[in-house]
Amino acid sequence: MRRVVLLVAACLAGGAAAPADTFTVQSAPVADEKAVFATVESPNVVPARARIGGTVASLSVTWGDVVKPGQVIAVVGDEKLLLQIRSLDAQIAGLQSQVTQAEIDVGRAETLFRQGAGSKATLDQARTGLRLASSALSARTAEREVAQQTLQEGQVLAPVAGRVLTVPVTPGTVVLNGDTLATIGEQPYILRLRLPERHAAFTKAGDTVRIGAGQVGAGEANTGRITLVYPRIEEGRVVADAVVPGLRGSFAGDRIRVWIAAGTRPAIVVPAGWIATRFGLDYVRLRLPDGSMAETPVQRGADRPGDAMPDGVEILSGVAAGDVLVKP
Repeated sequence: MRRVVLLVAACLAGGAAAPADTFTVQSAPVADEKAVFATVESPNVVPARARIGGTVASLSVTWGDVVKPGQVIAVVGDEKLLLQIRSLDAQIAGLQSQVTQAEIDVGRAETLFRQGAGSKATLDQARTGLRLASSALSARTAEREVAQQTLQEGQVLAPVAGRVLTVPVTPGTVVLNGDTLATIGEQPYILRLRLPERHAAFTKAGDTVRIGAGQVGAGEANTGRITLVYPRIEEGRVVADAVVPGLRGSFAGDRIRVWIAAGTRPAIVVPAGWIATRFGLDYVRLRLPDGSMAETPVQRGADRPGDAMPDGVEILSGVAAGDVLVKP
């Protein structure tokens, strides 16, 4: 059931404009907020994997480093690839000599054939030998390019921009194709909320989440928005992601207390400037029915800023609907 919330707003009295320094309590709905804990997490934790097997020759990152996409974070070396490239270089050199000799043989056969001293079969045989030698040279050259590309793939690149969370290897570690050399937490960070399942009916994408001052760094209170509510309840919890400014420099896994909307409840909200504080007690001035003024103590609640009342403060007790407040 939707409950009524009391807000203080300017009103008209007896058809005439009320003084600018008076407000009358009116009713309006306000979202109820519940304090829950959320965790600072990366949207995606992506592993940087080795594309070839071998030995880790060098590492250029460590825990906590910030990396960019395509940045070289490690180099994996394989001595067998170097030996294979040397072997192919020797074969290519021999095939180049064969191609050169075949070209000479073709030229000689063509000259003899034009002079009538050589047969057409000899010329065809020489041309076939040249084609075979050229094909073999092209094949060995392609094999060398494959080996060279495989050697270059020993460079392990950062797949996304973010912060290095773990580096489970050291220089000299033997790795296989597909092994993880580092895990990178994608940035900017998000807040991952795990709410009791009774909040599933109230939580939706676009809802506001509020973080108290000092929860993220030393800044002021921040607000954010829920961007995704996962369509599955895990262990009695609804999981949702929220984007909040100021999380970039936080630690992954940091637990933060946040306030989320959980239905509505009755409350009285007044501008903070209409509350006077003396000796630790809060007071508001009331205009009584006979026109006289009186001060009454009130119990201040949480801040309730809004578009119409940026400095709104909840009053838990001390005023009621219909009371007319006078600015102190």
